[in-house]
Amino acid sequence: MFSKLWSLFSHDIGIDLGTVNTLVLVKGKGILIREPSVVTLHKKTRQVLAIGTEAKRMLGRTPAAIEAIRPLRGGVISDFDSTEAMLRYFIQKVHVTPKNDRWVIPKLAHPRVVVGIPSGVTEVERRAVQDACLSAGAREAFLIEEPMAAAIGAKLPVEQPEGMMIVDIGGGTTEIAVISLGGMVINRSIRVAGDELDQNVINYMKMRYGLLIGERSAEEIKMSVGSAWDVEHKEAVVRGRDLATGLPKSIKVNSDEIREALTPTINEIVSAIQGVLEETPPELLGDVLQRGITLAGGGALLKGLDKRIAEETKLPVWVADDPLTSVVRGCGLVLENLDLLSKVKVTGGLR
Repeated sequence: MFSKLWSLFSHDIGIDLGTVNTLVLVKGKGILIREPSVVTLHKKTRQVLAIGTEAKRMLGRTPAAIEAIRPLRGGVISDFDSTEAMLRYFIQKVHVTPKNDRWVIPKLAHPRVVVGIPSGVTEVERRAVQDACLSAGAREAFLIEEPMAAAIGAKLPVEQPEGMMIVDIGGGTTEIAVISLGGMVINRSIRVAGDELDQNVINYMKMRYGLLIGERSAEEIKMSVGSAWDVEHKEAVVRGRDLATGLPKSIKVNSDEIREALTPTINEIVSAIQGVLEETPPELLGDVLQRGITLAGGGALLKGLDKRIAEETKLPVWVADDPLTSVVRGCGLVLENLDLLSKVKVTGGLR
């Protein structure tokens, strides 16, 4: 009864609480928020000054009294208060409605929330995510593991007695799982993903050219000329600080160099996929051989990654439609199917 009453004032929402980006889907309305998981704080008072896109613009540009932080690292909460503030901001933002040309936030917004979390987190880390959601205003908070959410979002028939493999490459973690009958038969979570690829670029520029660049620049280079396979030749101009002189410096790099820089992390991801395949039961392995490997997450957009994995595993590999949103779309689909939610949820809690 109370749940039905609260639903009159709230939207059920699915959240992909990512290390790099947070996506929020509202039941019946689609994805309404795609913003960076960044919070800007005053160092002394710890007052929140900006969240999301506005906060990301401040990364690397803040004065001494202000710091821009990522409250999640490796897919888990590293700063609880900042994460709670960020969740509260996003929950309130999707409940904002226009009235008399003004924006009014309903005070009775206590939604049911489904959040995707890495499969390798500890019980304490799970509890931290759940508590952060409840503290941010959710009336119920359900957690589902990201590989399962990504598989559901990619429209894989997860409840069927067939083996299917999903690889979700996010910002902080790479999630690999073989799914059958609504559960994960085998899974592995490694804290090597998009952030590590960015760090590869930073280290390469430092060692090869004596050039110091920031995270934002590294991400831009990775996205523009980075690749995992020799698919095309591109060049880009990189600007940073010369470590020898301390002065600004710009150089030109090509896709071959950036591919060389990214290779160590790509090798780790491929090795983890091969390790899961080695542990997969033969019957399910036959299904995977027929169905192939599905890639999801922002890392799936790296040029040539599907070809590299296919070459190393000798299996067909395909990228999910809009891989960046697979997890949050999976969270949205289980909101519409409560029977499926009861099967796949890791845990749930009431306010």
